[in-house]
Amino acid sequence: MLSLPFIQHALLAGTAIALLSGLAGHFVVLRGQVFAGDMLSHVAYAGALAALAAGLDPRVGLFASTIAVAVGIALLAGKATADDVIIGNAMAWVLGLGVFFLAFYTTYRATGNSTANVTVLFGSIFGISGRDAALAAAIAAGLIVVLLLIARPLLFASLDPEVAAARGVPVRLLGPLFLAIVGATAAEASQAVGALVLTGLLAAPAAAAYHLTNRPWVALALAGALAVAAMWLGITLAYAVPALPPTFTIMTIAAAEYAVAALIAYRRRQRHAPTRNTTTEPTSVTS
Repeated sequence: MLSLPFIQHALLAGTAIALLSGLAGHFVVLRGQVFAGDMLSHVAYAGALAALAAGLDPRVGLFASTIAVAVGIALLAGKATADDVIIGNAMAWVLGLGVFFLAFYTTYRATGNSTANVTVLFGSIFGISGRDAALAAAIAAGLIVVLLLIARPLLFASLDPEVAAARGVPVRLLGPLFLAIVGATAAEASQAVGALVLTGLLAAPAAAAYHLTNRPWVALALAGALAVAAMWLGITLAYAVPALPPTFTIMTIAAAEYAVAALIAYRRRQRHAPTRNTTTEPTSVTS
């Protein structure tokens, strides 16, 4: 399997994208911004279709739209984390834009690339070229470096934004910066697993990590490792069973990781739960 060029390209791009998604997802889950990640999946779809409708490379629309909207909702919120009301309204507007660009694209542009809509929705990691795989890996590596550089103050701002602000941490700057990274991560992940399910790659490994440990730095590393494992196992399973699309296998593995981690956490709580003392004092029988 590893001797095949398309597998090599998929593993190169997929490993970098999965690691970025796992690390960014750690803070997405910690900051309670999974809904924001879900909204950015809709933005990625609308942005890619807008680029296609304009005759541009869909990656232009992916990155421009996700980063711009991510920063926009962070600035509108004016807080350390984005407000769900703002995110919900933005999502409704973006969905309308997606429908408009889809109609425009299918009417005027789809004859030149009839599968582009499906590719944006579900990804095409087995169809990625060597050049595109190298570019995706380089972009993901750069985003990982930026994320790790701000990881310590971001963790402080995520756990206690008021105290972090009082200690001089630039909380208001970190919010938009982090969501910009999440937006770029969504654009990257859309190329591998598609805009429709990229939230799962952000959330599932990170949520699984938090079920397994309550130490933030350990959870950060574990989230990245679980995301990469889901990518590798998903690609391997899709290759072994050609009838299964890689997006399905990758997301199935990620969901299974979360389910197993949740079960382990449940059993751990059950073992450490205090047991009720059912011992009763012996009673004496008198005649």
